[in-house]
This record gives sequence, C-alpha cells and structure tokens, in this order.
Amino acid sequence: SRFQRQQRAQARLRGEQEFGSVPHSFVFPRGRAGRSLRSLVKDLRRVLEPFTARNLQVRRSNSLRDLVAVAGPLGVTQFLVLSKSQSGINLKLFRLPGGPTLTFKVLQYSLVRDVVSALRRHRMHEQQFHHPPLLVLGNFGVPQMHLKLMAGMFQGMFPKINVHRVNLNSIRRCLLISYDAESQLLEFRHYSVQVVPVGLSRGLRKILQEKFPNLSRMDDISELLTGDLILSESEAELDGTQNVLELPQKCSGRGNAVTQQSAVRLTEIGPRLTLQLLKVEEGLGQGNVLYHGLGE
Repeated sequence: SRFQRQQRAQARLRGEQEFGSVPHSFVFPRGRAGRSLRSLVKDLRRVLEPFTARNLQVRRSNSLRDLVAVAGPLGVTQFLVLSKSQSGINLKLFRLPGGPTLTFKVLQYSLVRDVVSALRRHRMHEQQFHHPPLLVLGNFGVPQMHLKLMAGMFQGMFPKINVHRVNLNSIRRCLLISYDAESQLLEFRHYSVQVVPVGLSRGLRKILQEKFPNLSRMDDISELLTGDLILSESEAELDGTQNVLELPQKCSGRGNAVTQQSAVRLTEIGPRLTLQLLKVEEGLGQGNVLYHGLGE
C-alpha cells in the first residue's frame, strides 16, 4: 500500500542519516606489506566493522592527500595506517580532516587466527559484526595531555552510546584498550560478548543454549536438573559472581529474561596488540610534534 511504501522510505532515510552521522574509518597498509601485515590490516578492519571499508584497495601510487580527498565525501573520519620498517611495525592513527596524528610502535601482535586457535572453542559469528564493538578504556583518567588525546582519538572511532536508550542486543563485541602507567604501554584486546542465565544447573543451561550434554554418564534424567552431572572439560563453563547482573531489558539468548540474573561472558577473538605511543603531531603527520614518547 501507499502507506507501507512511505513507511519503508522513511525507515530507509532514517537508516541513511544514522549511518552518515557515525564515525567511519579506512584501515590500510603503506609501503611494502608482507602477508602478516596484510592479515593484521584485515583483522583491524574486522574490529571496526560495520563502519569501515572492508574491501578497501590502496595502491602505492595513491598519496595520503588523494585518500583524504576521497574520504571527505564518504564521511570517513579516521585513518589507521600500518607500515613496516627495519625497526618493526608502526601504526598511525589520523583524525580527519585536520589531525592530530598519533604514531604507535606495535611491539607485539597476535592475529585473529592465532588467538582463536588457542581457544578450546570460540564464539564468533557474522551477526556480531553487524554492530560496532563497545569501547572500554582502562587507566586513561590521569590528567596528562597525551592520554586525553589518545582517549579522545579512540572514542572518536566509534559511535557514541546513550546508556539510557542502548539496545543490549546490539552489544555483541567489546574492545578493551588499557594503559599501563608504569610501562607506558597500551594493551588492545577484542572480545565477543555473551549473556547467559545463572541459577540453573549446567546441564539445563546447555539445553537452553542448544548444546545438548553427553548423557552417557547419567543414571537418571533428574541428574540433568539437579546439577550433579560432571561435564567434560570441553563442555564445562566457568561462572563468577563478579560478572552477574540483573537484565534491565530483554536480551537475546534462551533463558535470559528481564529482571532475572544473567552472567556476562567475554571470549577473546583477536586481534591482540601491544602498542607504545611514539609521538603526537599536529595535522596529518606533518605538523609540530606535541608529544614525544619513549621511542623517540
């Protein structure tokens, strides 16, 4: 009907306006990029989805000025640029259109495939990447200029969240960036978020989550409900009181209900990076140096 067509058009317009109002990013390598560096670029794009160019192709002939000119009409607000030198891998974070620029040294990194291969079982699926991750910053409260700049740059990479209106079902991933004041290093960790009911036996919880347990060790079906079942190591789940909360709204997942207690579980899905801030510059990498890190 005409009314339905108008409703669809209005919904499409709202979606386009919302999409255009959030931060967008380009992640790409510069210079000679080996297989590992290209894999790290892909993994960082995965973290920043859905508001990043997943299949961006940058040629060596494309200058930074060319990319900035293209980025403007597309609403791109950040560049993450990886490069490799004799001293290691550097990560530059540009804020468009006028800077500043943060340069980090990548001291250590693990790709998604490395992190996932170390897990007994991973919780990663395509639906998690339909929404941006929840950004959590740790130990950035110290009133120092370079820490405030870093916190602002990281926060500017993701849409702002209204805690009173946020839909809990949209929080499927978490990005934790923590700062160690003693070593002056940053730890970059990417997790999947799962909400599961508590107060149930593990066997019953596994049925609710469509993971039917091994019943061969039972003498009676009641053992499944009383919780006396001993699960194998691959089936076991660890819960702690520190991650239990009362749900303020309906949350996806069998057994989760409003005002009922559920546990929040984080599973690392990669990539994992250890970063050292080298310098902060005005503009897009060619202005005055505002801060020198340990590496300079």
